[in-house]
Amino acid sequence: MSFDMIIKNGTVVLENEALVTDIAIKDGKIAAIGSGLTGSRDVVDASGMVVAPGMIDAHSHMSEPGRTHWEGYETGTRASAKGGITTMVEMPLNQLPATVDRATIEMKFSAAEGKLTIDAAQFGGLVSYNLDRLHELDEVGVVAFKCFVATCGDRSVSNDFRDVNDFEYFRGLQTLAKLDQLVAVHAENALICDELGREAKAAGKVTAHDYVASRPVFTEVEAIRRVLYLAKVAGCRLHICHISSPEGVAEVTRARQEGQQVTCESCPHYFVLDTDQFEKIGTLAKCSPPIRDAENQRGLWDKLFNGEIDCLVSDHSPCPPDMKAGNIMQAWGGIAGLQNCVDIMYDEAVQKRGLPLTTFAKLMATNAADIFGLKHKGRIAPGKDADLVFIQPNSSYTLQAEDLEYRHKVSPYIGRKINARVAKTILRGKVIYDIETGVSTSPTGKFILKHQQ
Repeated sequence: MSFDMIIKNGTVVLENEALVTDIAIKDGKIAAIGSGLTGSRDVVDASGMVVAPGMIDAHSHMSEPGRTHWEGYETGTRASAKGGITTMVEMPLNQLPATVDRATIEMKFSAAEGKLTIDAAQFGGLVSYNLDRLHELDEVGVVAFKCFVATCGDRSVSNDFRDVNDFEYFRGLQTLAKLDQLVAVHAENALICDELGREAKAAGKVTAHDYVASRPVFTEVEAIRRVLYLAKVAGCRLHICHISSPEGVAEVTRARQEGQQVTCESCPHYFVLDTDQFEKIGTLAKCSPPIRDAENQRGLWDKLFNGEIDCLVSDHSPCPPDMKAGNIMQAWGGIAGLQNCVDIMYDEAVQKRGLPLTTFAKLMATNAADIFGLKHKGRIAPGKDADLVFIQPNSSYTLQAEDLEYRHKVSPYIGRKINARVAKTILRGKVIYDIETGVSTSPTGKFILKHQQ
């Protein structure tokens, strides 16, 4: 049999083992796995490399249309490719109008035409003003819905994203349960966080530690408990976004043990930055939930190694640099991080702490594929899309601004020494990034719709 490409001699991360073997690709799919494969003129030598499933970033903000000057499809998906991400599940907010019905998601499809370097699935929004239109997004093919029980959105902009109150959340869950849709929640207690923030600003408190204190762990835990219980009553599948505390993870574990259908994610920045580092870095490390202290971080690592966190995501949420100006309490809260999820977590989790390669692949790709129903993604196995990332272990570099493909060359990781590199990224059998030649100039990404898989 003839193949389009054969990858030889890499340490290939399969679902239950990692071994040196070959991968054959045909028509964008993995056609065969085994030693000594032949039958292609395009042979890629992956000696010394780890070949893992391309990362599925299940929480990413592109901000196009309407706020493309924050981050657009062209720059955001190029950065993804350079970072080893082959599929994103894009959030329904930061862009204008927010993605809340058929018309607004069609606007996103049009805005992205010819710009996707990687594949993209879509979240639909569950907001205070679209409870009668949720079915439209399901019919188009979103793979999940996102809502906030924390305060969000610019109140001066009529078509921006909005948080939901408990009643709106519950009614939305009831509707989406009937559609067999998954709901992902940003879980922080809106009223307490908002009031603590107002008190801090009134008292002139402007440091990173002050900001973290205004969004304490209990506000995350309380909100997780509440959204879990309401989802249980409504019979709706739930996914808790970007958990920042081990106590929050414990709530998800408890609900799972009681039989509830719930999963959760966290982000690299919670594992590699702490509040003291946040103070030194400044506003570029501001996000919500916030970067917490070193003890909290150690607890999160324990939860990760214990298998209680399902997937790692970037929560890439950039903005123009002027929105990061001023003190930490005033600045926009969002981190630009998708380009460095794979290399940083390979270094920190696998190399420094001994996380098994198979677990790394599950956290970065496989579990997200299962949670969001991406049937052809997330595994190196015959018949799956040939989405691969080549990781060069023990290959130290210091991240510089000019390394970034983002629209704005800012990141809390600039100046960080990372002892691993993404050397090549392959999407459906096509090389979309190579460390020697850069990101492909011919975008081949596409949208993945739930009903078309």
